[in-house]
Amino acid sequence: MTKVAPSILSSDFSRLGEEVSSAEKAGADWIHIDVMDGVFVPNITIGPAVVSAIRGFASAPFDVHLMIERPSRYVGAFADAGADMITVHAEAGDDADAAIRDISDRGLKAGITLNPGTPVSSLDRYLDRVDLVLVMSVQAGFGGQSFRSECLPKIAYAREYAEAHSPGMEVSVDGGINRETGRMCADAGASVLVAGSYLFKLGDMAPEIALWKGFGGG
Repeated sequence: MTKVAPSILSSDFSRLGEEVSSAEKAGADWIHIDVMDGVFVPNITIGPAVVSAIRGFASAPFDVHLMIERPSRYVGAFADAGADMITVHAEAGDDADAAIRDISDRGLKAGITLNPGTPVSSLDRYLDRVDLVLVMSVQAGFGGQSFRSECLPKIAYAREYAEAHSPGMEVSVDGGINRETGRMCADAGASVLVAGSYLFKLGDMAPEIALWKGFGGG
């Protein structure tokens, strides 16, 4: 089944712990946490202290997406805060390599991601060392953007690699995901659908999550 990872970027931050718990009870497989530093992307979100504070509200894996400069500096802090997997950007350059090594050395799952404008070939240097490929279907750094269909060949590219070389690799997609675009991504090979605005605006996301799990991506 397709996994579903609600992104807490679109949740009610005044009751963040409750939102995380509710998402898990609704059937979320992972909790997706977007970390922004105001440098790599314009916005600023949360840090390790907040991740630590909400860790006790759910047993679902915490999927931490670092949209920050020099992510290797913070791998340890987010690992200690309770992250189960940490994804860094290919656009971070050589520091992404250092971060991936540290993530793996700590026994966590390592992920690599890239923005819509970055060529899919940028993944090649990382694919044999990561557990997760996150394909951004919007520009990283803002919630509520519209889905960009040029991500679909990138999903297919990562899926083709996974089937040939790393069957356990997850292929995740984040940005503008709803019922229609989620099915498109699953058909292209995504095994994890990350969604924020669409899910959190629902009074009860459980029926929608159940539907998405039946898309059968990957």
